Amino acid sequence: MVNTTSAGLIGVVLLARHGDRSGALFQNYTTYDSTQGYLTPYGASQEYNLGYYLRQTYLNPASPSYIQGIKTDIADVNQFFVRADAGGGNVILDSAYALLQGLYPPTTASNSTLANGQTVQAPLGGYQYIPVESLEFWQAPSLTSWMECGYFQDHLIRLNSGAVFSDAATQAAPFLQAVQPYLNGMNGSFLNIIYDYLNVQYTHNATFYKSFPETLLQQARYFANIHEQNVFTDSVPNGIGQIAIRTLWPEIFWSLGNMTLPNNTVKLALTEVDYKPFISLFNVTNATVTNPEISGIADYASAVAFELSQNTAGEYVVAMKFKNGTNDEAFKPLTISGQNNLTLPNMIKALDSTTINSTINWCFSCNQTLLRGCSVFNFSNDPFLHGVD
Repeated sequence: MVNTTSAGLIGVVLLARHGDRSGALFQNYTTYDSTQGYLTPYGASQEYNLGYYLRQTYLNPASPSYIQGIKTDIADVNQFFVRADAGGGNVILDSAYALLQGLYPPTTASNSTLANGQTVQAPLGGYQYIPVESLEFWQAPSLTSWMECGYFQDHLIRLNSGAVFSDAATQAAPFLQAVQPYLNGMNGSFLNIIYDYLNVQYTHNATFYKSFPETLLQQARYFANIHEQNVFTDSVPNGIGQIAIRTLWPEIFWSLGNMTLPNNTVKLALTEVDYKPFISLFNVTNATVTNPEISGIADYASAVAFELSQNTAGEYVVAMKFKNGTNDEAFKPLTISGQNNLTLPNMIKALDSTTINSTINWCFSCNQTLLRGCSVFNFSNDPFLHGVD
């Protein structure tokens, strides 16, 4: 562990999960291809509240986690780098906007004076517009790296036919039988993830809410956690099951590294994603060893923070924290490779071997030569790019 000063933070890199959405997400369990739903007012409120919590944590000069030099009331867009997975109903992209509303709420000070002396206030009570970079599925694989990834689909095939899922399905059999009348004809096998459907109905369907036993919802979440924890982890740090975080590490490292440069202006970097990278992240960093309760699916509006500070020796130090949606009132510290914090070089050294840092590396890691931009590369002379038996 590295001792840090209490002079505040240099910067913060955040991963945030989207808020509650309309409609159930029916993922094909053989591919995990999916289409985003739409952010609900409830989900927007969850994200707004997360943004407000982040405001109190990082933008309040009285907070021990205050980011040094960040603008507290009027956002300076040069101090932010925000991106979000886009596509379908844009629940993830819209969640980023809702979070930013809580981080920098409307203010009458958001105005400008024209050359003729007229002062014009931004609409909606002084709404603050922080740019968000949207990343569509077809543009790059970094935020949805498991989709159309051949080796990941091989990983799914092995799981779906293996002993772990077979044993879990046997354990889940009484639950699956009890829940069948509530599925409206939906396939109720263990491999078909039914928790999402039940959770959406329990949240938004008053008739369903009154008739469905909450204990069954808890069991559905339990088995969904088992399923997803196995899908998005692996036995080795650079295994294909960890791919959801492996394509995000380069951006995290780049953002943290830039924050150490004297000419850097970015104080806070935010990437809005779904639940999958959280599972891989906690497994790769071994955070689940010391905090096993964080395994499985992170709740809506969850967030992971990588906080950058300097210790008394002048070294840049990173600490990782997690807030599990509305279940947690505040961030909880997590370990990285068994340590409460690591110097930035040591963190990168510990995790660099797990990264996939370019589209061509993703193509190679996934045995993909045609889709998602891979067709522009020449793999004809590569003897290693073959499928898994």
